[in-house]
Amino acid sequence: MPNDFSTHARTAGNALFNWWKAVTLEALCVAVLWWIGLMLLHVAWAPVWALIGGLMTFIPNFGGVITVIFPVLVILFSGHDMYRLGLVLGLYAVIVVVDQLVLQPMLLKRVSRIPIWASIVVPIALGIIIPFWGVLLGPPLLAVIYAFRKPPTQIPGG
Repeated sequence: MPNDFSTHARTAGNALFNWWKAVTLEALCVAVLWWIGLMLLHVAWAPVWALIGGLMTFIPNFGGVITVIFPVLVILFSGHDMYRLGLVLGLYAVIVVVDQLVLQPMLLKRVSRIPIWASIVVPIALGIIIPFWGVLLGPPLLAVIYAFRKPPTQIPGG
């Protein structure tokens, strides 16, 4: 019995580690997107806001909003026109869409072998059932579930 438990615990642990790797890669990609966008818009302290944007990727729902607050305040307090503010908000919208519909599903599929449809549908469904926690726990739960669905690896010569 302990052998079964340790095997299952190792499988779940590996799945969570792979999910964490995918989220970390996603955060790096989001930070690069923010850095490129903010540099093109000539926003002061763009690398700092991009770093915050990457770190906020780990916080579902509120992370993106927290990220955009700082560049918006920099634009407002520097006296730039509203057109530039609109560009920053547009950049935020593009990054959120690319992150949620392209980066996250692609990375979860590649690293954790979660199908793209599941990585989009399950967090939305869980977010409706249990609003904050469903979105927070959806991707790591999927990683664990799909880790147990994988066929066991064959040992050569065994």
